[in-house]
Amino acid sequence: MLQSFTRNHQDDSAEAGFQFTFYCDICRDGYKSSFIESETYKKKGLLRGLGQGASILGSVLGGRLGSLGYSADRASTMLSQSFEPRSPEWLKEHEQAFERCQNEAKEHFHRCPNCNSYACDHCHNEDAGLCVTCAPRQAVCVAQAHAAAMKRNIDQAGQTTTVWQDTIEAKTAICPACGKPAGAGKFCNNCGTSMAMATCPQCGSDNSRDVRFCNNCGHKLGQAASTPGPCPSCGHINAPDAKFCGGCGGSHNR
Repeated sequence: MLQSFTRNHQDDSAEAGFQFTFYCDICRDGYKSSFIESETYKKKGLLRGLGQGASILGSVLGGRLGSLGYSADRASTMLSQSFEPRSPEWLKEHEQAFERCQNEAKEHFHRCPNCNSYACDHCHNEDAGLCVTCAPRQAVCVAQAHAAAMKRNIDQAGQTTTVWQDTIEAKTAICPACGKPAGAGKFCNNCGTSMAMATCPQCGSDNSRDVRFCNNCGHKLGQAASTPGPCPSCGHINAPDAKFCGGCGGSHNR
């Protein structure tokens, strides 16, 4: 039975030749070994997909067929071919090729003595002699700690930062005529009285229309608006300055 130096490997072999991919236990990146052409396949002359066969093509190329460069060029084509049940000779070649490819791949992996994982060059901490899972690189740890501390500082600063300094107030305008909530319009929703502020002629401050003296300087503003009264005909409450009743249309002389 084939025993790989790493628990993660893939057999990419076909009848035409042998090739294997070995994977890092940490990052799962793979290393594909060099292609080894099968001598058994060459003896049978099974060059499927290459036209006239290995013997004819080899004579035309003047021996170039067996060269390393040509074998590499047609490796992908050979590996894509399906093959018949494998002979004992092929299986023996396969085992020998696996050992050769395994030794080739070992140059690109390191076994961690702590967890026994096989790590690629990128996942091996050369300073500690362990994989980066067991012994992360110092620069990486420092960068991670720095980023985590920066995030904590930003979060803490965000919790103590005041981003809105205005006051939250719920104000309801009361109509000076009917004494009910007047709404947000320019006129009272109930009696129609103007909700415009009275301007003090002395200091220019805005005052409610129902006050007689300025809230800022005490200047007399004049007679405050009189309170409404019911219509003598229908009893409807009208604004103090209404000339006609809003309920019956009658004259509203007060």
